[in-house]
Amino acid sequence: MGALHWREPLASHRVIRALGKAAIYLFLSTAAIAFIVPLWWQIATSLKIDEQIFIFPPIWIPHPVDWANYPEALTFIPFFLYLRNTLYIAAWNVVGILISCSLTAYGLSRVEWPGRNVLFVVVLATMMLPYAVTMIPLYIVFTQLGWVGTYAPLIVPAFFGSGFDIFLLRQFFMTIPMELSDAGRIDGASHWDLFWRIMLPLSKPALATVALFTFLHSWQDFMGPLLYLSDDDKSTLALGLQKFLILHDAEWAYLMAASTTFTIPIIILFFLTQRTFIQGITLTGIKA
Repeated sequence: MGALHWREPLASHRVIRALGKAAIYLFLSTAAIAFIVPLWWQIATSLKIDEQIFIFPPIWIPHPVDWANYPEALTFIPFFLYLRNTLYIAAWNVVGILISCSLTAYGLSRVEWPGRNVLFVVVLATMMLPYAVTMIPLYIVFTQLGWVGTYAPLIVPAFFGSGFDIFLLRQFFMTIPMELSDAGRIDGASHWDLFWRIMLPLSKPALATVALFTFLHSWQDFMGPLLYLSDDDKSTLALGLQKFLILHDAEWAYLMAASTTFTIPIIILFFLTQRTFIQGITLTGIKA
């Protein structure tokens, strides 16, 4: 009887645990479907003929499949020119953010100096300023510098750091044992040697996460190119798709085809880097 009473709570605990897991899986599956449906609708619309787009009830699987929408969409606008411009801006932003934020994060985490924590709080405070607040002052500054109409306003700020990326790297650097830096100093290493030979090799997950965030932001940035780029030859993909919508608002199949081509590289990039991305996020912030 005693063994029977002991097994009953254990069995009920397992049932509750299984029900809890089932509820979690159900919630995650529902959330995944909610995210997948718009993407599937976009892809399906990009493969439809015009008569199928606004039909009711909607057609979720196009028949016949019109693959010609993709080459037509890519020739309707100078897609590869916009792609080159976007990649140019994104690449320089990644380089600028990695250089500026890693150096700043090292100084805020591994170098003792008066006012370090105060400056870190100021850096965090910049994250609380919405872009709408700084948009007009920045535009005035860039106008005075003669940069409006060039890529400079979209690239140069990256070399002065980003509050979020500095915070991310600083928190990651704090998780690396100080004993490694102390051992390097005993061997006569300078701060530059410690940063280049110890910190950066150990921070690849965090650096990859910052690079991915920066690339995604630059890839889909619309407001920046809209403000500073007036020449169509310098437009990015996000701006080019908006121009496409204005000029060809009835060509929904072409617009969806171009949008899908714009979206798919981001999805592929995430799946290729998700392990490093998740590792960089989970290891950041372990030590305050």
